[in-house]
Amino acid sequence: MNAQATIGVLALQGAFDAHVQHLNALDVDVRLIKTEADLEEIDGLVIPGGESTTMSNLLVASGLGKTLTQKIDNGFPVFGTCAGMIMMANSIVDGRPDQIVLNAMDIQVRRNGYGRQNDSFEQDIDIASFDVPFHALFIRAPIIEKLANDVEVLSTVNGHPVLVRQGSALASSFHPELVADFRVHEIFVSVVKSS
Repeated sequence: MNAQATIGVLALQGAFDAHVQHLNALDVDVRLIKTEADLEEIDGLVIPGGESTTMSNLLVASGLGKTLTQKIDNGFPVFGTCAGMIMMANSIVDGRPDQIVLNAMDIQVRRNGYGRQNDSFEQDIDIASFDVPFHALFIRAPIIEKLANDVEVLSTVNGHPVLVRQGSALASSFHPELVADFRVHEIFVSVVKSS
């Protein structure tokens, strides 16, 4: 792959604009992904926060879910934040029976694990390889309840993993796109370029 990565941002629902702005700031070629054909033009995909059951329904309705799962099975780089992390799990504790999972990571998550909207919080977190803490926003954030041994934990809050990596998949409980700090997105760009 050339040095210029082309990264898609799933644009079916949720806060995808902020991810686009962060990736643009990192001089990445960015595409909004709404159809199966769009997936053929990118080297990696960001799945934004939003509402995971709605996102699941839209992935099924658009046909993107099946195609994306096949690409992920073949090592396609993907980065999910909040609801995006829920979608990437292989198990959702409190998901709806018809909610799909992309099986991008060997993690089990609980939606709204930290509580409802009024339980949202922000705090500085330490992230592996970062010299300075990252100011993280947790909005109706999911909790990782179980993870496989080969899932690398890059950051925790109160003993719970909040930023994890497994192969070419990266996921965060928090919203790195909502702060003026591009370092978490830089991790994903690096993953895409090395894939």
